[in-house]
Amino acid sequence: MPGTRPGMTPGVCRVLDTISSNQQIFAANRASGRIAVQAVAQDGRTRRARVHEAGSLRVRFPNRADALEAVFVNTAGGMTGGDRFSISLAVGEDAHLIAGTAAAEKIYRSTGADAEMALTLNVAAGGRLAWLPQETILFDRARLTRSIEIDLAENAALIMTEAVILGRAAMGEAMNNGLFSDRWRLRRSGRLIFAENARLDGAIAGKLARRAVTAGGIAIATVLVAPGDETAIAPVRALVGAGEIGISAWNGIAVARLVAHDGAALRHDLRAVLAALGQSVPRLWLQ
Repeated sequence: MPGTRPGMTPGVCRVLDTISSNQQIFAANRASGRIAVQAVAQDGRTRRARVHEAGSLRVRFPNRADALEAVFVNTAGGMTGGDRFSISLAVGEDAHLIAGTAAAEKIYRSTGADAEMALTLNVAAGGRLAWLPQETILFDRARLTRSIEIDLAENAALIMTEAVILGRAAMGEAMNNGLFSDRWRLRRSGRLIFAENARLDGAIAGKLARRAVTAGGIAIATVLVAPGDETAIAPVRALVGAGEIGISAWNGIAVARLVAHDGAALRHDLRAVLAALGQSVPRLWLQ
């Protein structure tokens, strides 16, 4: 009989065929995007040597005198389960690149699959990179898996922020359940100097309420600076009026952690930390 399989009734076969068809339709409707940017120093300025765009990610380059600025746009308007995005930035010798996003990235509810984000940063000798995206906002039942791979030459410089908001408090929303999995690896001249895995899974709101986690805070951020030492981070420790901020320096890098009760407070504190580190924020942060 057409459509039957050994050991299965026609009814079972039809169910399996329907499931397979639905999975194919789901996969075909998932968003994907890839950006690869290579920046080089030329005639005293940083210029684009290579730009690759694919899928729903786009990159624009606003005019800026002191550095090359790259702004990334997700034309899909957000991410959900099964979407896959990747960004790769390569900064050549003595080049200076400032990169970020046009808006906060929104991760919507998933029916089971994870949204996947991959960020790869490479900075050559004498190069400088500032990775300053706006926040990543996770809605209830969102599932996000993210990986960040960084490779710096011996005298390359990096400052980067990553902010995550777990539910929009201003809209009366909470991320009660879901997944946020984050993997960071930083290498200096090929040698691993920083590695971190973070994971919030299941009943996230309940875990955030614990004092040892965020004591009810729903907005978190990491700022990584390389090179970084005690002298560099002293202005951050001297901040007055900022929220929950901790910063440490070791292994030639500095890492700051921030926790806030909502996204607006986190952004305020992030701007204060970056200013203390001598880094201005992109103009899009101010709009």
